[in-house]
Amino acid sequence: MTTSIKRIAVIGTGVIGSGWIIRFLANKKTVYVFDPKDEQKKFLLNEITRTYKSVKKFYKINSINRKNLIFAKSIEEAVKNADLIQENAPENESIKKKVVREISKYGNKKTIIASSSSGLLPSDIQTACKNPERFIIAHPFNPVYLLPLVELVKGKKTTNLYIKKASKFYQSIGMHPLILKKEIAGYLSDRLQESMWREALHIINENYASTADLDEAIIHGPGLRWPLMGSFLSFHLAGGKMGMKHMLEQFGPALKLPWTKLKAPKLTKQLSNKIIKGTKKQSKGKSIKHLANMRDNFLIDLLKLKNKYRIK
Repeated sequence: MTTSIKRIAVIGTGVIGSGWIIRFLANKKTVYVFDPKDEQKKFLLNEITRTYKSVKKFYKINSINRKNLIFAKSIEEAVKNADLIQENAPENESIKKKVVREISKYGNKKTIIASSSSGLLPSDIQTACKNPERFIIAHPFNPVYLLPLVELVKGKKTTNLYIKKASKFYQSIGMHPLILKKEIAGYLSDRLQESMWREALHIINENYASTADLDEAIIHGPGLRWPLMGSFLSFHLAGGKMGMKHMLEQFGPALKLPWTKLKAPKLTKQLSNKIIKGTKKQSKGKSIKHLANMRDNFLIDLLKLKNKYRIK
């Protein structure tokens, strides 16, 4: 799939911003980057080095052309001739508005401004944007250079022209754009993740299980089904010959049982320490770098397997 988007500006080079940059570079895009924190340049370059083998393997390329990566000295320099601007400011509405306001001031008025927000409403952020019809949410998942999902969310003033153009672009760089029917705080995947996260916090807080127990409950159980079929299709199979109809009749009444607590517990120091100590124990002394590389290699193999068995 071809696209007219060749030059991209990335504002913010943390974990998500760096992931975007690596994916863009692997797809031979010219990338101008800006981050107000000088130390983030070192972090980005280290990430490019760390992911080099995985990226070569996944994208089937010989190398990443570092000449396509340009460090701008300001937002103005980064965005002024960009075809698409990917914003990765901290998840704070006032900060994002301030950044988007400056981006829209200097960028071309028809350039897509895509925010990597993981839950804020686009209608709220785009109030700070000049020509707000080109502002969208493009929410990726870590590691961005490998995971294909990007949730695209329109604000009240976003036009279909820009959401379609963005969808075509993200698809052209190997992603799976999922356009939400309408905006909702937290979007889709994060709302599902957060509900499980809240329940996990309660279980740990009340001493029913450790962090390792809960991870094993997913890794060796439903987590094995989800990459291929997700929740609904998995439950459809659980209903036997009658599928979801029988599933709902059989297990629907259980929804009334007090099995879950959707309201999160207070994140006390004691609960935080349990989670921190638990995950440290699970890591078995391995560094974050080691674990990230292990995760990346696993994801590459899993994505190949998923594509092999997907329902066509």
